[in-house]
Amino acid sequence: MSLFRRKPKAPAVAYDPETQQPAVRRSICTGEMTVGFIDRRTGKFTDLMRVDGQYELDAFMKRIGASEYKTIY
Repeated sequence: MSLFRRKPKAPAVAYDPETQQPAVRRSICTGEMTVGFIDRRTGKFTDLMRVDGQYELDAFMKRIGASEYKTIY
């Protein structure tokens, strides 16, 4: 067991604005947020990672280069 652990890296993002739309799925009960993409053709949500607050959400949006996202409850 290591005393100093590395922070897990965020997964690599393969984002295609033509076929995918950024989205945040929020839980009504707990407020938990999961970011991912909605396929524009099928409407299927693919989750990518869990975020703990607005700061992490903003960092994710900046990383993929998008300014708007859709919220799913």
